[in-house]
Amino acid sequence: MKITKTQSLANRAHIVETASELFRERGYDGVGVAELMAAAGFTQGGFYKHFASKADLMAEAAANSLSQSLSDTGGLDVAEFINVYVSRDHRDGRGSGCTMAALCGDAARQSDELKATFASGIENTLAALEEKFKAGNDAPQEGTRAKMIDMLAHAIGAVMLSRACPDDSSLADEILDVCRAEIIASLPHAHESQEST
Repeated sequence: MKITKTQSLANRAHIVETASELFRERGYDGVGVAELMAAAGFTQGGFYKHFASKADLMAEAAANSLSQSLSDTGGLDVAEFINVYVSRDHRDGRGSGCTMAALCGDAARQSDELKATFASGIENTLAALEEKFKAGNDAPQEGTRAKMIDMLAHAIGAVMLSRACPDDSSLADEILDVCRAEIIASLPHAHESQEST
């Protein structure tokens, strides 16, 4: 039985969503096409009806998850974003967490197309953080982009370092706690943000 175009698009979206989660959990080299398609509930043969290559799926899955991560944090101010991002829940939820924290190291060894997808996602995240920072801050706005780059790199690095430690390691929590406190303290009105957490 031939499937409709609507069903084909829904199948593709499901494959992208499944791939996005598996790639974040295991890295780009940690999951093959056959396993990915089985996890999505399809046969391996159906893969090439939707994608020209695994690299094409990697780029689409990255774009999808980077966009989703951004929309998931849309209602948070900068301090709230840091409290959620640099947390044990985010650290432990690799498959549902931020694509940058899960896959930046892998992306650095991939194609320019995938790197461009990450660069776009990073730019969009920085723009959203800049907007939130400016909206919730009466302090001078000079240097906002540099501050957001520093803050995002610090937050991503904290999650990556914590994930490199064993799950039951006290160091994993210490890295998150110290980095979260330092980032929050560097924000204007930090005392107000810390009092509310």
